[in-house]
Amino acid sequence: MRILVDGDGCPVISIVTEVAAAMDIELIVYTDLNHQHQLDYGTLKVVDQGFQSVDMVLCNNIEAGDLVITSDYGLAALSLSRKAKVLGFSGREFTDQNIERLLAKRHRQFKERKRSGRHTSHKKRTEADDQRFKNKLLKLLNKKQ
Repeated sequence: MRILVDGDGCPVISIVTEVAAAMDIELIVYTDLNHQHQLDYGTLKVVDQGFQSVDMVLCNNIEAGDLVITSDYGLAALSLSRKAKVLGFSGREFTDQNIERLLAKRHRQFKERKRSGRHTSHKKRTEADDQRFKNKLLKLLNKKQ
């Protein structure tokens, strides 16, 4: 099993790196040229910038049993189709049971933003968010071992 991270805008890279190093799990972080990351552990794969470029390269490298870290619903759906586990930055696990509902919700929200020109901003990330993510990550990894 490996951990593959969608590194574009990922607020949990340091947590994932810490856990992967402690558990001696292969870690690969994918990012584009616009994002600067320094890893103490794992491999950093930098791809050309472009629409969905990181998502496509990451998706093409998924193997069954991998754990993908992303909050992109489209990438989550593709990852699930390749028999990977998927965890969002908030600690939400994406599953075959919830992905269709989440994709439909994303579509409705897109249509609403297009109609009204408005969108809500995200809440600032807290330590509780980081702890929730770390707890779920550890739970998923411990299931695998």
